[in-house]
Amino acid sequence: MPLIVPDALRAAGIVSVVAATIHAGWIGFALFFLVLGALFIPRAVGTGPALDVTFCGALLLGGWAAQLDWYLAVPGLDLVVHATATGLIAALTWQVLVKVGALATHDDPRLARPRLGAFVVTLTTAVALAVAWEFLEWMGHTWIDGRIQVGYDDTIGDLAAGAVGALIAALVVSRTSAAEPSR
Repeated sequence: MPLIVPDALRAAGIVSVVAATIHAGWIGFALFFLVLGALFIPRAVGTGPALDVTFCGALLLGGWAAQLDWYLAVPGLDLVVHATATGLIAALTWQVLVKVGALATHDDPRLARPRLGAFVVTLTTAVALAVAWEFLEWMGHTWIDGRIQVGYDDTIGDLAAGAVGALIAALVVSRTSAAEPSR
């Protein structure tokens, strides 16, 4: 299989593990090791190149923004990354759930409203993942590294941004991945 842009981003993820480890020690290693694992999910699922590139790029940007304190230097970047990453994670999660057989595809005759199902599952899964993300940020701040920015305003803002990203992803997924059967 030829090298494609998402694979170059995955290679950048490997380099990022090394660079972040040198820059921030085991915390940098842990963060980018998680990012690196996530970068391979679209490849394993067979995601299209557009989602693959944007997903990988957003996760790498988010990881480096955290490592290099860009969230402090660039007002609003945190919200943009939360909205974008949550939306992309939502779309990819939908694909993973369909791929592993946890959800029916749009052509399943048992489904009366596949678009509605795609919308609800994508939205609620993404919001739940955004909550888990914030919980992990709090755990990281509390038990691992106090430099991780958390606080009431940050958490609520991140959750709101994540919900917006989830809503947009749910609309896109429900329109593109689960077209209503013709009646």
